[in-house]
Amino acid sequence: MARERILVVDDGRENREFIIKYVLQPNGYQVQEARDGIECLEIVRCDPPDLILLDLQMPRLDGMGVLEALQRERLDIPVILMTFHGSEDIAIEVFRMGVRDYLKKPYTAEEMLNAIERSLSEVRLRREKEALTARLISANRELNTRIRELNTLYSIGKSVAALLDLPQLLLRIVEAAITLTNAEQARLLLIENNALVMRAMKLRGQQNAQSAAEVVQDRIAERAISTARPVVLNAQQLEQLRQTNPNAPSAALYVPLLIGSTVIGVLNVENLTQGARAFTDNDGALLSALGDYAAIAIENARNFRALEALKTQRTSPLVRTGHLAQPSSAMRREVSVLVADLRGFSAYAEQLPPDQALHLLNTYLTLASETFTKYGATLDRAGGDALIALFNAPHEQPDHLLRAMRSALALQTAVARLNAQQGVEALAFAIGLARGDALVGTINAPVTTYAAIGEPINIAYRLQESARAGQILIEESALAQLGNRVLARKLGEVQLRNRRGSVVVYEVQGLP
Repeated sequence: MARERILVVDDGRENREFIIKYVLQPNGYQVQEARDGIECLEIVRCDPPDLILLDLQMPRLDGMGVLEALQRERLDIPVILMTFHGSEDIAIEVFRMGVRDYLKKPYTAEEMLNAIERSLSEVRLRREKEALTARLISANRELNTRIRELNTLYSIGKSVAALLDLPQLLLRIVEAAITLTNAEQARLLLIENNALVMRAMKLRGQQNAQSAAEVVQDRIAERAISTARPVVLNAQQLEQLRQTNPNAPSAALYVPLLIGSTVIGVLNVENLTQGARAFTDNDGALLSALGDYAAIAIENARNFRALEALKTQRTSPLVRTGHLAQPSSAMRREVSVLVADLRGFSAYAEQLPPDQALHLLNTYLTLASETFTKYGATLDRAGGDALIALFNAPHEQPDHLLRAMRSALALQTAVARLNAQQGVEALAFAIGLARGDALVGTINAPVTTYAAIGEPINIAYRLQESARAGQILIEESALAQLGNRVLARKLGEVQLRNRRGSVVVYEVQGLP
């Protein structure tokens, strides 16, 4: 139904009532009335209508006077002129003055309605054009804003990703968070030893970001960590907190820092000033994108720091090879990792003299080492009674995952034979197997070492911890790559120690 407002200007009450009762009201138009030209102009100046139905002959100020005043005051309102005394000369003159249509009295309701619809169609088209233009201008402005934001994010992401000095990196991330969201302050919290530690901050009024080492309790940050999703809070949602803590923010945004499915920390921005703007979904998207850059950069910086630390050690704590002749720079590549731990040895060794216990341990570890080496692994002790076997580094092995799987099964078979020969039942290896990208490379040290650091090593180690003696556990993505070349039984999701997320784990049962 039409919603336009139409002003009926006629000194004849019957004429006004006819138009209103039989034309305007039945068709849903809003109605204004004036008895002469002076009343018409008073209404137009205060509350302009969408269309004027104007009588030509009226007391005080006639229709021509109204048209002249509208032109003089530049009031662009369409007019339909109504008159008993029309002529071609009058019609030409009023059309020159901007009249949209011209009706001679008497006229029917249908004639009037048709004239109104013709005149308003121009108004509607003009308004649609103006609205479309306004939307296009707004969309173009919004697009330009988003392009500037993405360019800023890209520039910040490049600078963040290039930093390997961890303290400087954390400060840069905090500065970047404020730049992207125009926040008053920001904090970077990292998960360390199951605690939430603030490592960098830039508080309101501070010129530069500062390093920190403070364990914090923050329920909102914990919520972002547990859900692995951004948390946006406005002033109303924070009101209760502000009642108990006058320094609490009036707007807050938390985004988790994710490496795969593992949350390593939280990036938080806040506005403290009363009445400061709330953070938007777009702020959340920008900060989450920065968080992705930041998480990767933090992981790279940590890996680089770990590799630098390895240079000062005589042997690598993770993986070593004695046959590499030339050191090379570290690189990221896909590897398969197998961690095997000899279970039951400590309890069994208590019954033996020390020299016999050491000989027995070396026998089993040598068997494992020889078995893994047979399949092309690079090896080292992982501490205690455990070994790490690395495949596809330093030399490429297209079938590295299958090699790792076959070496694990071969070790279990060899241990069963050795147990029978030694008359031992209590000893067996628990094995964890994973694949993924890791940072690998040789390192200059008194003894040439070869190191691998990254998520697959950690997952394989945690799977080994979850395995029973004689059991081989593999994570789902590695098993999927093997396809039907291995038989396995799904154990379900397992929460691994020191990891926020869980992994889907299978028990390897053999080759088909």
